[in-house]
Amino acid sequence: MDRKWKWVLSSGALLVIFLGRMTTALEVPLDPKVLEGLPQPPTITHQSPKDFIIDPRENILIYCEAKGKPHPSFSWTRNGTHFDVEKDSKVLMKPSSGTLVIDISGEKAEAYEGIYQCTARNEHGTAVSNNIFIRQSRSPLWSKERKEAIMVQVGVSLVLQCRPPAGLPPPIIFWMDNNFQRLPQNTRVSQALNGDLYFSNVLLDDTRNDYICYARFPHTQTIQQKQPITVKVLDMDAINETVAALYNYTNNLFVDSPSGERRPSFMAPLGRSSTQMALRGGVLEIECIAEGLPTPEVSWYKESGDLPSSRMSFHNFQKTLKIADVMEADAGDYRCTAKNSLGSAHHTIKVSVKAAPFWISAPRNLILAPKETGILTCRVSGDPKPQIAWSVNGVPIENSPKDTSRKVEDDTVILSDVQTGSSAVYQCNASNEFGYLLANAFVNVLAEAPRVLTPPNNVYQVITNNPAFLDCASFGSPIPTITWFKDSQTSILNRDPYVIHNNGTLEINVAQSLNSGKYTCIASNNLGTRENHVYLEVKEPTRILAQPEYMVVQRNRKAVFECKVKHDPTLIPTMNWLKDNGELPDDERFLVDTDSLTINEVTEEDEGTYTCVMNTTLDQDSASAMLTVVEATPTPAIVYEEPDPPTDLELTDQRERSVQLTWIPGDEHNSPTQKFLVQYEDLLHQAGVWHNLTEEEGTKTTAHLDLSPYAYYSFRVLAVNHVGFSQPSQPSRQYRTNPAAPDVNPTDVHGVGTEHNNLVISWKELTGLQSNGPGLQYKVNWRQKDVEEDWLSETVANASKYVVSGTPTFVPYEVKVQAVNDYGNGPAPEAVVGYSGEDVPISAPESVQVLVQNGTLAEVHWEPVLTSMVRGRLQGYKVSYWRERSLHQAEAQQEEQQVLLFSGNRTDGRLPGLKPYSLYTLNIRVVNGKGEGPPSPNHNFETPEGVPGPPSFLRIKNTDMDSLTLEWGPPQDNNGRLTGYTLKYQPVNSSNELGPVEEMMFPANETTVILADLKYSTRYKFYFNAKTIKGSGPTITEEAVTIMDEAMKSDQVDLATQGWFIGLMCAIALLILVLLIICFIKRNKGGKYPVKEKEDAHQDPEIQPMKDDDGTFGEYSDTEDHKPLKGSRTPSNGTVKRDDSDDSLVDYGEGGDGQFNEDGSFIGQYSGKKEKDTHEGNESSEAPSPVNAMNSFV
Repeated sequence: MDRKWKWVLSSGALLVIFLGRMTTALEVPLDPKVLEGLPQPPTITHQSPKDFIIDPRENILIYCEAKGKPHPSFSWTRNGTHFDVEKDSKVLMKPSSGTLVIDISGEKAEAYEGIYQCTARNEHGTAVSNNIFIRQSRSPLWSKERKEAIMVQVGVSLVLQCRPPAGLPPPIIFWMDNNFQRLPQNTRVSQALNGDLYFSNVLLDDTRNDYICYARFPHTQTIQQKQPITVKVLDMDAINETVAALYNYTNNLFVDSPSGERRPSFMAPLGRSSTQMALRGGVLEIECIAEGLPTPEVSWYKESGDLPSSRMSFHNFQKTLKIADVMEADAGDYRCTAKNSLGSAHHTIKVSVKAAPFWISAPRNLILAPKETGILTCRVSGDPKPQIAWSVNGVPIENSPKDTSRKVEDDTVILSDVQTGSSAVYQCNASNEFGYLLANAFVNVLAEAPRVLTPPNNVYQVITNNPAFLDCASFGSPIPTITWFKDSQTSILNRDPYVIHNNGTLEINVAQSLNSGKYTCIASNNLGTRENHVYLEVKEPTRILAQPEYMVVQRNRKAVFECKVKHDPTLIPTMNWLKDNGELPDDERFLVDTDSLTINEVTEEDEGTYTCVMNTTLDQDSASAMLTVVEATPTPAIVYEEPDPPTDLELTDQRERSVQLTWIPGDEHNSPTQKFLVQYEDLLHQAGVWHNLTEEEGTKTTAHLDLSPYAYYSFRVLAVNHVGFSQPSQPSRQYRTNPAAPDVNPTDVHGVGTEHNNLVISWKELTGLQSNGPGLQYKVNWRQKDVEEDWLSETVANASKYVVSGTPTFVPYEVKVQAVNDYGNGPAPEAVVGYSGEDVPISAPESVQVLVQNGTLAEVHWEPVLTSMVRGRLQGYKVSYWRERSLHQAEAQQEEQQVLLFSGNRTDGRLPGLKPYSLYTLNIRVVNGKGEGPPSPNHNFETPEGVPGPPSFLRIKNTDMDSLTLEWGPPQDNNGRLTGYTLKYQPVNSSNELGPVEEMMFPANETTVILADLKYSTRYKFYFNAKTIKGSGPTITEEAVTIMDEAMKSDQVDLATQGWFIGLMCAIALLILVLLIICFIKRNKGGKYPVKEKEDAHQDPEIQPMKDDDGTFGEYSDTEDHKPLKGSRTPSNGTVKRDDSDDSLVDYGEGGDGQFNEDGSFIGQYSGKKEKDTHEGNESSEAPSPVNAMNSFV
């Protein structure tokens, strides 16, 4: 509910504006002092994730933390029923908390699987947690299987299936050999997303007996391995009959694919197209793996738009496209193309994007005062659209007690005229098939007096012309109204230069020195009032007055950069010098003074840009100059240097206001002295600071110096030639001048009123040197201009302004300021004219008339306000006007107000940008320096018709061979009464040349037309606009192509229906059948197979014992029988030998010996935890693997 802005009259008859806020914005502050004693319904502060997978080796910890006043109590449900924590000795609830600790030692973790929900309640309401789904992580074993050797012909494609057991969470797959080295992958050989290993074509080098698939289960930190797979690649053209008989296994697998070069085809996914769904915010991974010879290259593009380059990446040698943070715009058709030298293949993956519920606007906590109104909003989105269900204190709202002050409208709960004691916690549950969102929001009905949270007496500092922000954070119920005062008496209105924000902060757009002072903020509601004081100090900006200059210096000479700065005297400055935006070299040749940088004996390395940076606590300024180093003059006998400093300074002809200074020049070093610079130091007023006094020609050695009274002078002289300045001479002896009356008066005298009944007289103070003596004061004189009255005066010291109170409003005054000290008065000052303060005007312009020029322009005329009624300096007249409605509409639809300010004493003005055929209202106010006067009575006027806007749309439908349908919508801006529509269209040939134009007219009530007698397979361009009696509006265009003639399509030939093609295929099939029969006969004529020798050479893995006594690694025995891992190659000392591979399992280890579970999985140092003696699933028949850091293969 919006609170209206209120205007009240303060005790000092000052008009102030109060700050209104939305009730829904009131938050409970985090300040413990404020929270103490403040009742508050429960709020869930910490909870476990919705899907919580636990480690069966550790205790279960289910978090549920909440805050509230009084502190809430906790309870739990499990699978929808009450979970009695006290009856289960294995379950402990932490004190003052809802967090559960479940001890599963001696218990099976699956006994505690289920859906848990925590409830936190106190006397003000009940909050609930998410449904927490507790599941035990699982790492089942591979089922035992007998792997036969796979025999393939060279050049064909091959897939080695991994098919790991389904774990929770799913395992991470990788392929390795017996030496625990990763199998090399490339564009020809790669691992798919499902873990299978794909060969686009096999080579003879692919023959090996140790293709091993590993599955790592991240939660239990275990690794399972599959039985090794043997692959033998045969070159059938090179094998003779004897060798062929040697491989005459009846159960061997021969792939029927052709072994020669061939164009690509897809191995995964199959077919010409497939579909895939992704969730918004998730990760989309799509892949295309192709076979062919030569090896195909895969590329991707999106048919309906560009790929999202910032969120997209390619993996697995361009075979996998990964898109992170999926958006709705990522839906569409993704086409992958596999290409080699013989051709290409295409596959389209149709991606759809769905969305679990996500927040647009979650419900926020409300703090309401009795009888106030508040709104809880639960706005979500998703695909499908989420269903929203409301609960109160954990009970579905339809089952809770009826409350007449509560109204539920889908995603909104409206609470009206709330009462004390009706605090509660509301739950919003939004769900669809992909998930749910649950949010708690409490409604706390409080009656609290205001509290100001901003610390008292804060001092804010800001640089002139920058914005200033003064805080006044408050809390109370009802929401306190914030009022600001300056210097405890001046009210602050919510307008230039002040802005009062909704949170109570006072902003001064452009802070000036006159804005400095004490500010008071007052927070008040119907239960009380609190105030707080803060202070604003507006500082002068830091400015570089004398910037460093570009210098060209001979090598081994000296370079001096000056940097003189002016800053606020109350701020501490810090001068830094930079070279090429970096620190100065650490070299004793670089000397930094208060206002200069000196580089002695410069070298070529010193060239660059030098920057002086002056920093204060509030601002900084900087300036740069370049240094160029040149070679010394070729003639070694002539060396140019800066001159030596002058010597023997003497003061002669000493008088009251002058003295003569003489000196002896130093050595010029082959460069004539161009001038002498005389400087002085005033030890009485500004000790340690040297000022330039005068310059003399380089041929002179004497200077006549004019002095000021009441100063302690010392002088020094510097010589200048074309190389640079000399060092300063030694200072002269001190010379003191006697005090005298001031010679000058203050400058910049002004008289300006800040209030309607005062006059502020200001001036620029004299410097210490201008004071001419002790006891400096200022005599301020004023009188009303053109009125016979005496001058009034007041004498002040150490001030730059004086405020005259009780003046009439905006009348001229003569003011003057005279300097005075203990030795007399300064010269007679000149009077300047100023004005006392302004007040807002009290009269409005009269005789307002409007002359409408056309549909978008009108002239307004008025009678000016009398000067006596303006009560200030006339700024101009402000015309406010707004559109009430279109003349088409009967009901008013008022638009945003527009304002024009006409400067000076104007009596007319123009109103541009009007909308035709509309009803407008305006009023006029006079404006002075203080503000605006009252508005004139509202004046209505109408604008005539104009041309309409463009039609809202033009659609082309039902395109046929020689006809199509056009649909259109009326303009959004009719700007009058529509008289009809105009359609023009013309054909466009293949070279984009336009044909003859056809034109058609339609009445205003038509919205569709069927165009017939069009040419088939032709592109047409359409032009469409609307008309009023004022003419035609803007044109919109559209293009369409008619359908191709069916006769043209019939020219295409279906290859599969041709007789010659069918005959060729039959002949090839017959030839293959004959070859297979011949091969079968030859294999059976090979004689007896030496079975015994084969078995001795290749022992059955089922009967080979494990060698425990010699520590040989690589053979394995389970509890049922002993099965060796064929092809294991390890040294006799039990360690795994490293080869030259950089990607071995040993590289990732942490040292030490590995341990094995009885099921063959890797535990020990890899997991870092002691395994429980538990078994799941079928027994493993795979070989063991070392423990060392298998995590690296994630």
